[in-house]
This record gives sequence, structure tokens and C-alpha cells, in this order.
Amino acid sequence: MQRRSKMFLAFLLSFLLSFIPFSGNVINAVTPVAVAPVSGLSFTQGVKKTVLDNGLTVLTKEVHTAPVVSVQVWYKVGSRNEGKGESGISHQLEHLMFKGTKERPVQFGRLFSALGSQFNAFTSYDETAYFGTVQRDKLQALLILEADRMKNALIGTEQLTSEKRVVISELQGYENSPSYRLNRAVMQAAFPNRAYGLSVGGTKADVEKFTVEQVRNYYQTYYSPDNATLVITGDFATEPVLKAVKESFGKLAKNQESRVNGQGSRVNQRGLGGFPHERLANPEGVNGQKPKPSTPIVLKEPGSAALLHVVYPLPDIKHPDVPAIDVMDAILTGGRSSRLYQALVESGLTSSVGGSAAELIEPGWYEIEATAAPGQKLEKIAQVLQTSLSELQQKGVSAEELNRAKTLLQASFVLGNQDISSQASQLGYNQTVAGDYKYIERYLAAIAKVTPEDVQRVAKTYLVPAKQTIGFFEPTQPDGQAGTSSSGSGRTVENFSPGQPVDPAELAKYLPPATSSTVSNQQPLPQQFSLANGLRVLLLPDRSLPTINISGQIDAGTEFDGNQKAGLAILTAENLMNGTQTKNALALAQTLEDRGASLDFSASREGVSIGGEGLSANLPILIQTLADVLQNANFPADQLELSRQRALTSLQVQLDDPSTLARRVFQQAIYPENHPFHSFSTDTSLKAITRDDLLSFYRQHYRPDTTTLALVGDFDPVKVKDLLNQAFAKWQAEGKPPALNLPKVSLPKTSTRLNKVIPGKAEAVTYIGYNGISRKDPRFYAALVLNQILGGDTLSSRLGTEVRDRLGLTYGIYSGFAAGINPGPFLIEMQTAPTDAQKAIASTLALLKQLREQGITEAELNTAKRSIANSYPVELANPSEVASIILNNAVLGLSPAEIREFPRRIQAVNMAQIQQVIKDLIQPENVVIVTAGPGDTASKEN
Repeated sequence: MQRRSKMFLAFLLSFLLSFIPFSGNVINAVTPVAVAPVSGLSFTQGVKKTVLDNGLTVLTKEVHTAPVVSVQVWYKVGSRNEGKGESGISHQLEHLMFKGTKERPVQFGRLFSALGSQFNAFTSYDETAYFGTVQRDKLQALLILEADRMKNALIGTEQLTSEKRVVISELQGYENSPSYRLNRAVMQAAFPNRAYGLSVGGTKADVEKFTVEQVRNYYQTYYSPDNATLVITGDFATEPVLKAVKESFGKLAKNQESRVNGQGSRVNQRGLGGFPHERLANPEGVNGQKPKPSTPIVLKEPGSAALLHVVYPLPDIKHPDVPAIDVMDAILTGGRSSRLYQALVESGLTSSVGGSAAELIEPGWYEIEATAAPGQKLEKIAQVLQTSLSELQQKGVSAEELNRAKTLLQASFVLGNQDISSQASQLGYNQTVAGDYKYIERYLAAIAKVTPEDVQRVAKTYLVPAKQTIGFFEPTQPDGQAGTSSSGSGRTVENFSPGQPVDPAELAKYLPPATSSTVSNQQPLPQQFSLANGLRVLLLPDRSLPTINISGQIDAGTEFDGNQKAGLAILTAENLMNGTQTKNALALAQTLEDRGASLDFSASREGVSIGGEGLSANLPILIQTLADVLQNANFPADQLELSRQRALTSLQVQLDDPSTLARRVFQQAIYPENHPFHSFSTDTSLKAITRDDLLSFYRQHYRPDTTTLALVGDFDPVKVKDLLNQAFAKWQAEGKPPALNLPKVSLPKTSTRLNKVIPGKAEAVTYIGYNGISRKDPRFYAALVLNQILGGDTLSSRLGTEVRDRLGLTYGIYSGFAAGINPGPFLIEMQTAPTDAQKAIASTLALLKQLREQGITEAELNTAKRSIANSYPVELANPSEVASIILNNAVLGLSPAEIREFPRRIQAVNMAQIQQVIKDLIQPENVVIVTAGPGDTASKEN
């Protein structure tokens, strides 16, 4: 089971648009999981369904907790609908939907950004969805834009040619991941004659052959009002919004070409015709597959960690066994107390294990994935896995396990729907894939009725050895050592001349106007106080949902490691939940998981992050558990060894990943060896760390006077204060907290170029930059505005416009200032084909020089300020985001009122400040350039 903040996606390919760096991973998620409503909470209460004359289904739900709205359009078309030679066409079309329309021939990402929208899109097996969340006065503008591109998208030779290169870059990026390649091999073997057996993004060979006519026909077939669901949630009045919907969408004609069950005539080319109506529960006949020996598929390729992937066929989402299957999954893989975690991870066989059930329009599958611990054989892991599944089939489950699984599912669902965007996504998913937005209520009711006998029955029915498809990834470079490296002056000799920046005034004529309503909600400020021992607390009640979000930080980050003990802070944080004086690791896990709550610790450069969430009734348990581990962790030796093995596996994976390796080399090139930001874990340093090291680090750095906690959610502040005082009263600090004296970091005197080769990769990742500024630097707000123009948004920025849109050299490119307590790097990251790396670097440097020499326009400045200020209320609409924001403000030494004043500070940035920031912080002649990937991508003389 995978706990998710958003539970509506199913093996999606995300069209990356905003501040997020490319990860190269396919995200997998499935049917929203939950059980009985909490305290009578209904997730579809207040939803109004309207069907327009043209067949468009409209779902509206008023949620007046914040002055924002989410608009989503879900099309019932995905890779399931693709015929022979068309694999990936749904995903290709999704990209083209941002290239403009006949009336608005501009990049739609720029329009959304100008509105301050948090926007994105994804393609999956059964659906393609587009979504944006904005301040409420921008609602009508989003409706106009979505209606425009439903019928008038520009699909021409120019658009397709450039976006093909972007899609291929995306697909090749996934090829960097061994788990992606193993998943693809297993799925193709499991479903050789079905569309679900192919990756959603398709194949490079098919993408390269797409024609304008082919994509346009696909668009005209499936992008029709009667094949779509429009979902609107948030702060609006229903009747006026429905009137606006009818004005914008109601005039669109539905397509004349018929679609069978939303599939179209192409589907039978892959033999899918009969599957949507099957309701099979026979293990010999699910999905129409015949039993076959489970001989493993073995991939022996360059990589790091050994991987296992198992797939079992399942029925479709409407089958009555689905609730019991999801409960079974929670019992097997839901948390640390789950059966497979205990059998595989706690035994030291694997460093991780996870599972998920894909229940889709057509019969889907259940999958289990595991990463082997160093030195462990995949055959042994597969044997123990099968033994665990057999025990479930033969002996069944206990009432305790069943209740824990149901509670975990229920809480996961509630916590995953705290913000309006997630609520809209849940409605869209249910309407599109299950055929009814009310599906979730029936599903929850069915979950509550699942019995131990049901779980045992579905385990026997679907986890059949003869039906499984199993795959092994056996790395040919298990040590995870990067190959050759080279360095040079980094002189870029290509004479590259960037195009002119997009004129916001030209863009403005295509932008629908906002309505006249004003957004005047005053953001409440957190109550801030300190306990007697110095622990700082911020409380912000939010009674909109029965949930609790805890965000915290302890000044015990990796900056205190030193090169010889690099990894010490990480191992200390990861071992906190491994036992206290009164509870072992399993007891701690069960204390939380029995209630569907979670508590996690992770170390970063400047601190240890605390993340906790749960239903509001469980706040006392969360606080008591947090206090217990912070005061009484005992670091058992056996658990330390297991966590060390997991850390070594993680290190292997990092060294085999171009993105993480490039960032490591980039960081170490910027900061000298005596700087805390230079140190990274190594095989040697991890093996040298002892239990005494952990105990010493824990006693020295885990102190109440260096700890800050922020709580947002449904609670009484007076009662929370009492809870905190009782729980932490005995936690005392001695002496002054440890302090660091960071050396000053200068810019490189010349440009530096480094190249790291990782065999077996398809795409290269490049970092460009140098040391930057801290968060409290007075130039920060101007730097943030400048960065929005330069590379803050992949689709609307100068970098995105030039390197991605015009040249098609990268799937994603972005820039940012990593401004923390101390100055962090200014960096630009991009993913390219190895042969395109040099040209992308040259174009990026040319853009930096253009910025340095010509500056920006007043129109760019005003547009960037509006974009940042308008998108800020969207972040404040998510309780977990608010908890993080108020925590970070406190840790960074900012005023508690910063959460309210931030937009004003952005709006106050003027051109003189921008010019000063360009002069101070944009230095294209002094950059460090690091590329990691296949082959030599270093600069060459022409």
C-alpha cells in the first residue's frame, strides 16, 4: 500500500510544469482508498451534478474554507484507447494542449501562470486530466481557457515537431530508472495483447512517427463535451458559476464520431472489446489470461540495486471484490506493521517493499515491488514473499490486522482530501473511471463490511502463483560507482543567440479578464509561544476537516556531520522510530498505524524535519509518541544495522541516478571541503558510524531549545498547550546549543565544467550555478521575482520559452535560489538527450548573458509579481502547506506575520531592486556546470 496525498492517479505520466525538478519516475496510484466516513463525514455531500445539452458532465462543490477554486477537466481517454502504432498518442496530445488555440496562439502555461494558477496535467491508462487552482476571481478565466482548448487546440506541424522532442526527452528520462525498465518488461509479459501492458507514455518509435493528421483525428474523436467531466470545487456560488459554464462550454458541439464505451473504434485492434463488461472471479480466467509458469523475467543491465517486481491480474474497478482487495493490500504493505514489511524489510532481505492495486475501467492488476538489501539474492526474496502470501491464503487474518487496515485506509483517504484540488480530483476520477462520482460512498460502505473471510478469499482468488508475472533486475554495476569523469575550462564556443523574451503585453490580449470580486480574506496568524524548556510552538486552529497536521524542525541536520561521519545525522533521524525505553519499533508503528496516523523524521542540510498527520481525535497519541522518541530513543543495535543497509542501498541508487549524482558533484564543486554543504554520505563514512556515534549526536543535538513545532488543524489551543506541557516537561537542555561558523564562499574565478559518466543511461542531467543568498537576505524578494521571470516556471519563463518550447531540447528546465538559514546555491537544472546537452547549456548561458546585459521589462516585472502574489493564496488553502509555511518562517527567523505580509513584499519589488539583483547575482562567466549521464557531454571545440 502506498499512502498518498493525492489518490486519484493511476500510473500516470505527469506533464511537469512548475517549480518541481524532473524526477524521471512514473507515479503509480490507484483507486482512492478509504473506509467508513469519519463522524458522519460525506465526501460527496453538497456536490451538484449537471449535464449540459452537449453531453458535458459538470460537478460542482462549494467549499468556503479559503478564497480559491479548482477547475479540472477530465477526458475519458488514455493509453487504453490507443491502437497499433499509436502508443503514447494520448500523452502526446496532452502536451500539445498547452501549445495554444486558434484564438489564443500562445503557450497556455504562460496564461495560467499570469493568472497565478497552480496548474498541471497528466495522462493515465483510462483518463487525461487538466487542472488549475486559482483565487476565486480567476474562476471564469479558467473556464474560458479550458473551453477554448477543448475544441480549438492548435495541432500543426510546428507544434507537433517541437513537442515530439520534449516528449521523447521525457520518455528517455524514464529510461534512466531501472525500476521503470523492469516494470515495463513485467507488464508487457503479463498483458502482451492489451493496452495496459504498455507504458502510458508509449514508445519512442511510435512517438517519432506521429503525424499531424493522426494526432488531430485523435483529438477530434475524444476531446468532446460528451466524453468529458468538468469539476469545480471551492469558494463560489453554484448558480452563477453554472451560468458561466453554459456560456463557455455549452456552445461547444459534441463530436459526431461514435465512441464505444468512451473508447472509440480503435480499441479492438488490441482485442479489448469484451473486457469492460467482465466480472470474473475465477483465478483461471481473470483478464482472459491462461495460467503459466512463473519463471522470472531477468534484466541484467547497468544499474545499482537489485529489484523485484511481481504482477497478478485483477478485475475492474466495479467488481465487488475491489474493497476486500484493497484491505488485503493494506494488510500486506500498509506501513511498518504490515506483513511484507515485517517479513522482508525487518528481516534484512530488502531495503523497501510496496504494493498497490490498479483497479481500472478494464481488469487491472496487483503489483508488489521490492528493492534488495546489499548482498541479498532476489530468488530468496521471492521465496519469502511467496511464503508470506501463502500464509495469508491459508491462515487468514486477525481481527486486529483487519481493523488496522480499515483504519489506515480511512485515515489515508481523509488526509488525502484536505485541500480543494484533491477533492476535485477525487470527484473527477470517480466519475471518469468508475462512472459515478458517488462511487466513493459505496466503496467506503463496502470497506466497512469487509470480513477476515473476504480477505482470505480474495488472496486465494487473485494471488495465484500460476497467474503471477515476476521480474528481476540484476545490476551489472552493483557498487553504484560512477564511471569516468572529466573537467575543463567550460568554454562554450557555440555562437548562440537567444530569441526575444515574450512580451507580457502581447500575452495580455489573450488573457480572459478576472471577475470584479475581490479577495479580502485575512489570513489568520499562528499563536506562538515557548515551553519552559525553550521548545517553540506555533498553533493555528482550522476546523474545516477533522484532521491534524504537524510540521517541525530540530537543528540537527547534516551540516553537523563532517566529512568523516557523513550520514550520521540521517542515520540518527531514521533510527528515532526504532525504539524507546518502553516501546520497540513494531510497538511504535502499531501505536500510530492502529489509528491511521503517521510520524516521520528526515534529516536535511539545516535540520531534521518532523512530519506528522492524523485524524484530530488522535492528536494526543501523536504528541505522546513524538515526545517519547525525542526524549527516550534507545537506538537498538540490530535496527541500526538494518537502517545502515538501507542507507547503503540508497547511496547506490543515488550514484546511479544522473540527477542526484549531478547535484552531489555540483554542490561539492561550489563548496570547499571545510564547508558543511560539501559533505555527502559515502560507503566508507556510513560503515564507520557506530551506535555510540548516534547516541552522542542524539544527546548533543536533539534539544528542546533547538526544536520548533507547528500544528494546524482541528484542535483546541488550550488543550494542546496542556498536552505539550505534560509530554515535554521532563525534556531539558544543558548548556548552549552547538553552533556552526560557516566559511565564506566566493564565486568561481572562471567557469568550471565537470562531466560524470553513468553507463546505461538514456538522458543527461545538467546543473548550472554557484553559491547564492540566504532567506533573510534583503534581496530575497527581488531575487524571487527575477527567478520567476528567468526559470521559476517551466512553461512561462525565459528558460522554458527558449530551451524547451522554441528549441525542444528538454522536457523540463527550471531555476531557483535555495535560500535557507545560510546561503544556498543558485541553480538551473535541466534534462536533455546527451547530444543536446551542449546546445542546451550554450542557450542557457546566452540567456543569462542577455539578462545581464539587457535586464527585464516593466511588463515582465509586473506580470511576475502578480503571478507569485496571486498563486500564494492557493498554497494557503492546503492545511499541510500552511503548517510547513509557518514552521519555515519561524525557523528562518521571520515574523509570524510573514505568512500574511508575503504578497505585499512581493508587490513592493521595484525595477531598481531587480537591476541590483541582476548585477549582484547573475554571473554567467562564473558558473559551475555539471552534467551526469551517458557518454561524454563535455564541451568540445568546433
